[in-house]
Amino acid sequence: MGIFTQKNQTQPRVVQVKAKHFNSIKLAIAAGIIMVMVLMTAVFRLNRQVAEQSNENLRLHSQIAALQSEVDKSTEDAMLANSEKEGNRSKAVGYIESIQSKLKSINTYLSKRGLRSISFKTVNLSTNKEKSDTKMYSEFNAYLDRLVNNIAYMPMGYPRLSSFTSFFGYRSNPFDFGGGEFHPGLDFKGRKGEPVKCTASGSVIYAAKAGGYGNCVRIKHPNGLETWYGHLSKINVREGQRVTVGDVIGKVGSTGRSTGPHLHYEIRKNGRPVNPKGYLSLNM
Repeated sequence: MGIFTQKNQTQPRVVQVKAKHFNSIKLAIAAGIIMVMVLMTAVFRLNRQVAEQSNENLRLHSQIAALQSEVDKSTEDAMLANSEKEGNRSKAVGYIESIQSKLKSINTYLSKRGLRSISFKTVNLSTNKEKSDTKMYSEFNAYLDRLVNNIAYMPMGYPRLSSFTSFFGYRSNPFDFGGGEFHPGLDFKGRKGEPVKCTASGSVIYAAKAGGYGNCVRIKHPNGLETWYGHLSKINVREGQRVTVGDVIGKVGSTGRSTGPHLHYEIRKNGRPVNPKGYLSLNM
């Protein structure tokens, strides 16, 4: 029980409050305190869970970033490896194209000399998926460089396509019946004015009259080789001029010591005449 007073009254007024009401108030206060504590605990736990979740997110992000980095590195390595592979293939394709070009050049040189061309298998670059051996292609390409150069500058084939009227070696002298002479070349049958082609690339070292040779052209080639073209009716080149295999260097004639229109053709090695017949085909 409790006692309460009111103001403006001369005598206090006694109000009786039952004890059970105090107990109810106490219980309410206690319940409120418990509720506050429960809420605080819940908030604390929630904050802790949020913090833990945040840390877990950071850890996952870190793992994802590391994994992404590994993936990027693997992708980069794969791209580099593929790039190197494609680079090797590109080099191989370049070599193959160069090789095929040189093979065509060889056949062009042969056809200009009246020789049969060589049959080569063409590589299909668009469908060739085999591993490219760039070293092999490089070595073969270098070999063909030398081969093309040798074929270009080696006297080979016919200065003109016709039958022979005289061969290399000793023969009877057409100007001295009963006598003999050494013939240093081959004579090709022809009509005046027909074209005469050089059988190898080189430099013209003589283009004028030369005694019994009449109008004569001499061309110098590598390895001490020279080709001589005699009895020409016309000279189409001049001294010092560079010529390429198949170029027309003059016309068939009968100038000099000659019994009729024909071409006298010589090959000289280190100044000495050799039999041109051995240079007329690839079977040398």
